[in-house]
Amino acid sequence: MTAEPTAATRPRNRKQLIIEAAGQVFSERGYHAASMEEIAAGVGISAAALYRHFPNKYALFAECANVMVDRLVAAVAEAPPEASLADVFTAVIRVTVAHRASGGLYRWEARYLEPADRRTLRAKFGQVVERMTEMVRREHPGPDDRLRAVAALGAIGSIAMHHTSIAQRRIEDLLLTSALRVVTADPAAAAGSALVVQLPERPVPRTRRAEILAAAIPLFARDGFANVTNVQIAQAVGLAPSAIYRHYPGKVDILAAACLQAAGLLAQAVDRSLDPAAGPRATVVALAAAYVAYSFEHNALTSVAEAEIAGLPAGLQRPLILAQREHIAVWEQQLRRARPDLDARQTRLLVHAGFGVVVEAGRALRWQNTPAHRDAVTALVIGALTL
Repeated sequence: MTAEPTAATRPRNRKQLIIEAAGQVFSERGYHAASMEEIAAGVGISAAALYRHFPNKYALFAECANVMVDRLVAAVAEAPPEASLADVFTAVIRVTVAHRASGGLYRWEARYLEPADRRTLRAKFGQVVERMTEMVRREHPGPDDRLRAVAALGAIGSIAMHHTSIAQRRIEDLLLTSALRVVTADPAAAAGSALVVQLPERPVPRTRRAEILAAAIPLFARDGFANVTNVQIAQAVGLAPSAIYRHYPGKVDILAAACLQAAGLLAQAVDRSLDPAAGPRATVVALAAAYVAYSFEHNALTSVAEAEIAGLPAGLQRPLILAQREHIAVWEQQLRRARPDLDARQTRLLVHAGFGVVVEAGRALRWQNTPAHRDAVTALVIGALTL
């Protein structure tokens, strides 16, 4: 007599496996593009089984957001009082690297949390920032201690924003060095000393199509592309909603135009910053100053382009991804001239660390576009690049 097949044993950590898989999907595809079916397939279960753990996609999304930040809070809280800043940075780095695939959820997708959940998440991150600020103040006293702590965390968190393959131990060493160099930088000393940056002119909307684009960008930046309707865009321009379609086939085409505009303006800013006669370090400093100035001047446009590119159809994504790669290649080439001891992967990791500093320091400064803020963030970026 043949025995009945043994039923598959449900893993005890299935809920955790779901959260890990969901965090990766939300991070890579965005909250609205992700589906419960795709997440369930990643775990090897049916969508019905997934719904036994989470009633809907939003509940799963909120849980993912909280689990990761709870890990960071725990890593900081568990450090003994006598722990050094390097020790606590190392603990944070290990958590971040271990969950690298899902870390991108926080930079852009957290804006889709409901207000109460967003406040909870912000309060938890605040605990991490306050502990790091206290330690920076203790070991490296000076002005702007909170800004330096936030910028260092931005350098660490940048590992979730790219897929550069490099040994974990080497990642940890590079991020630790980068974060420590950020907190020893002196943003105040840079005030008034940064290079004069010649940014391309902000586009002036002279056609109805350009007016629609100009009105849509701040809406996308504030509410997220998926939450903005053509009705809202039309109202901002003073048009009937149907009139939008005379200029753009659909909302996604407005988003694509915004991303292309961002890529074009950034390319112009980079070209203007590069002086063939300058030395390697001076060139990287000029490049950093230009990128910081661009990020502050065109913050809404930049945030839309970086946050929403994953939601574009493949055909519209392709030229934007190529433009991103070209921009990063410029950074890598210039940084390796200044730091010939770095290989290509190490260089790429540090370039992204610099980008992470700009995002988090800019947010901490509420993107208030003043010369002092731009100088300070430029100094922090140079620290992250370990120049």
